[in-house]
This record gives sequence, structure tokens and C-alpha cells, in this order.
Amino acid sequence: MQNVLVTGGAGYIGAHCCKALAEAGFTPVSYDNLTTGHRDFVRWGPLVEGDIGDRQKIADTVRDHQVVAVMHFAACSLVGESVVDPQKYYLNNLAGTLALLAGLREGGCSRFILSSTGAVYGEVPSGLISETLDCKPINPYGASKWMVERIIADYRAAYGLSAFCLRYFNACGADPSGVIGELRDPETHLISRAMMALQGHAPDFAIFGDDYPTPDGTAIRDYIHVTDLAAAHVLALRLLLEGHAGGSFNLGTGSGFSVKQVLAAIAAETGRAVPWTIRPRRPGDPAELVADPSRARETLGFVARHSDLATIVRSAWAWHQLAHPAQS
Repeated sequence: MQNVLVTGGAGYIGAHCCKALAEAGFTPVSYDNLTTGHRDFVRWGPLVEGDIGDRQKIADTVRDHQVVAVMHFAACSLVGESVVDPQKYYLNNLAGTLALLAGLREGGCSRFILSSTGAVYGEVPSGLISETLDCKPINPYGASKWMVERIIADYRAAYGLSAFCLRYFNACGADPSGVIGELRDPETHLISRAMMALQGHAPDFAIFGDDYPTPDGTAIRDYIHVTDLAAAHVLALRLLLEGHAGGSFNLGTGSGFSVKQVLAAIAAETGRAVPWTIRPRRPGDPAELVADPSRARETLGFVARHSDLATIVRSAWAWHQLAHPAQS
């Protein structure tokens, strides 16, 4: 059993990747400070409590567990928050990742998979976003991830780091088993927050902007099921273990849905309309982000098998009924 270090392994995407790793025959070693992660999400391997900024502990963990590769999910990831508190994002996402990379070098691990984001692109022309586009992020969250990608490119050239930067679009859904799902406080993501509104936990649910240059005026995003994201990480890991140098790849479906289309799908699944109000656009939110996933398909062999909107909504709703029982 080969051991894979998973920073942020007690979080939403990290925990799903731990499950996928275990099912693929690896042992995930979760490394998490539990500030936003959940101890009970660590089910498929050991937990090391620690911060990614602790270079020595990272190095010791890599050596103690004979880690063959690292998947890095530990990051702050709220676009709106990054605009009002950029220092938090640069300290954690940028400085923290630098410390992590230094610890990995000291511990002797040279295979790395970064949880990156479609936010590195910023405002783009309409149409599918390919990796050939220039990255011009418009918020500190996207900027912090783009800076890390640039650092990884330099580490690849200077130190022989083999690394994939996987640019997620909108992660959503929950594991079909119902044992893990999206659980944040505060919750800001559209699908989860809409479902919490149906359950009486988010009475102030709002659509942020209905004046975008889109068919119905609401922002369009590419929604990808977290189970598909996890599968992509395992594919990338296998390539690294075979000697692949890595690269930057979009993880999405190639199809976009507006906020109002997503709310309609939730109403169809639950039989209840989500109550909402309109608020101004949030700073840093582009009108449309839809991935061109062809490069990931060709290189990783990645196909999104669970990311049709109905499956996403159904799995998320099943999880929310378990995790957030409706208020009486």
C-alpha cells in the first residue's frame, strides 16, 4: 500500500479524494489542522493534526509515513472573502504552500497535485475556457492560486518537482454513500446554500446579480461532481507514479448552467421552490466560467461520469437531509 499525503483531508474535496484513494488501493494520510475540516470525515487512513505552515512537521510526516505523493487541498477558497481580506488568502494559500513545498523537499517527496481553480482565468470571452488562455485572475483567491501555479512551474524546472495543477470549476454534490458531503460554516456555495434555505437554515438566501450579460441575467458556471474530481486526482497520481512531469488541466464538464437553472433543478428534485431575493453582484465574480475539458480527457483519461445536473442535485439533497435535518 503506497501512502499519499492529503493536506486538507478532513475537508469537503479532500475527504472525497481520500475515499477514492482508498478504493484505488492507496492509503491516504490526512494532514489537517481541523479549523474547517471535520474529524469524522477522516475514515480511510490516519490523521496527522498539523498546519501546512509547519515545514518541519510536514517533512517528518513525509518521512514517517514514506509518502510517495502529496495532494494539496488545504486552502481558503471563498471569492468574496478574499476580496475583503486578501491577507488571509496570501498568507494561507501562498505562504502556506511555500512552507509545504519546502517541507516536501526536506522530506524527499517530489510528486505533487495542487487543488487549483478556474478562478485563475478571470474575466474571459464567452465560450469554453481552455488552458491556452492567459491567466488574469480578478480576485485574490484566484490570484493566490495562480501565484502557486507559477511557483510550481519554477520548482519543476529547478528541483525536478513532478506536479499537476488541477483547475476545478464549481465543485458540488456528495458521495453516493451519504457518509461525507459539503459541510461548511458559513456555507456560501449555491447548491448547498439553496438546500439549506429549503430546510429553514438559510432564511436570507439570495441571488447575487441578475444583470449579467447572460440569457437570464444570472451568472453561469460549470458544475462538476466532487466524485468526478476525486477520480481525476487518482488518474493524475497514477501518471506521476509512472514518471509524468505533470501540467495544468481544467476539470469541468464543458457545459454551463445559470443560477436560475440550478434553482429550477433543485425545485424539480425536491418538489419545492427555493425562496430567494436579488442582491447586487459580488465583487470578483465573472459572468461566465465554463471549462474546455478536452486536455484533461486526452492526457488524464478524465471523463465526468456523475456531473449531470440531476445527479449532482440528487446526491447533494440526500446528504443535506442527513447532515442538516429540516427545522420543525
